[in-house]
Amino acid sequence: MKYVGVDLHKQVIVLCVVVVVAGQRRVAARRKLACRDVAALAEFFGNLGPYQLAVEATSAYEWLLELVDPTADRVVLVHPRKMRIIAESRRKTDRLDAQILAEFLAAGELPEAWRPTPRVRAHRTLMRQWDFLRRKSSGLKCRLRNTLARYNADIPGLFTVAGREHVRQVPLSAADRFVADQVLADWEQGQTYRRALQAELRRFAAQAAVAEQEARAVLESMPCVGQITVEVVLSELGDVRRFRSQQAVVQYAGLAPGIRESAGHRKNLGITKEGSPLLRWTMIQLAWRLVNKCRRWSFIYENLKRHCGSKKAIVAVARRVLVVLYSMLRQGARYNLALDGLPPAKSPSKSRGRNQRPQVPPPNPHLLPSSL
Repeated sequence: MKYVGVDLHKQVIVLCVVVVVAGQRRVAARRKLACRDVAALAEFFGNLGPYQLAVEATSAYEWLLELVDPTADRVVLVHPRKMRIIAESRRKTDRLDAQILAEFLAAGELPEAWRPTPRVRAHRTLMRQWDFLRRKSSGLKCRLRNTLARYNADIPGLFTVAGREHVRQVPLSAADRFVADQVLADWEQGQTYRRALQAELRRFAAQAAVAEQEARAVLESMPCVGQITVEVVLSELGDVRRFRSQQAVVQYAGLAPGIRESAGHRKNLGITKEGSPLLRWTMIQLAWRLVNKCRRWSFIYENLKRHCGSKKAIVAVARRVLVVLYSMLRQGARYNLALDGLPPAKSPSKSRGRNQRPQVPPPNPHLLPSSL
């Protein structure tokens, strides 16, 4: 068996082939080829015989995996964050990186990353395009409002039909008028793109398998969860069975707090912000909607706010919301609306006063995780 380590770049690909002889790992071959020379790559892999391949999960690895899938005995997608030996090495070269991957593959010590299915990749592509259009629209709005504010002409409802007509009638300088017209036209074009993307997302959802349809129904049972939230959660999490625990899914979203501990001294840090920024942003937005509309989540938020402030409290609520959604998907259980009503606890001996806050009912063990 031959073990191939691949250091993949946009233009070139560096290959290192390692074999195991008498328990010792030895370099059998090295090659450096252009990524566009697909014929030479196919010939190289076709002449190897039985082999396994390891490559880091960069932004452009899928074309290579599709090329080697028919001939490789095993393909390992390596987690780049966990493969810290390459990043922290003082002698970091492409040749050495490929050799380290090959040697660790031969030893069976590579940290594997999850490889998304073609549908999940397509889903992520659509949702990240939606996020790009959202951020671009927000930037254009701020720029136009800043231009009008210099003329004391910024008004509420600026991007309604009447508001856009107001923009066209404001007496601006020639330069500001030119910029305002371009910004407004760009925003209107972006709205057209967003409507087309939403139609494409509906078509994409209509083609979902039964398991994905069930997952959508489970997520939609939670209050304040709309189409975009469902699409983001499903696309970013993918197969929820790949997460070993609730902590793993929290870390994936970058909502887990960091910790530094040495010689008995412990310091709590902010959240890591590693993983999916789109999923993290979506959970924060969902948390704000829940604390404003649901009594249960408002009660949790207010309790946390008294101890750590509003910003940390809303992040903590977002972390809990993500864990609930993850548990719902794992168990196929719909959201328990009875918990949001916060019914008063009944006591046979004492009656609750008129101004006393109702008690929080115990969580549903079949839906909510014990960590909440």
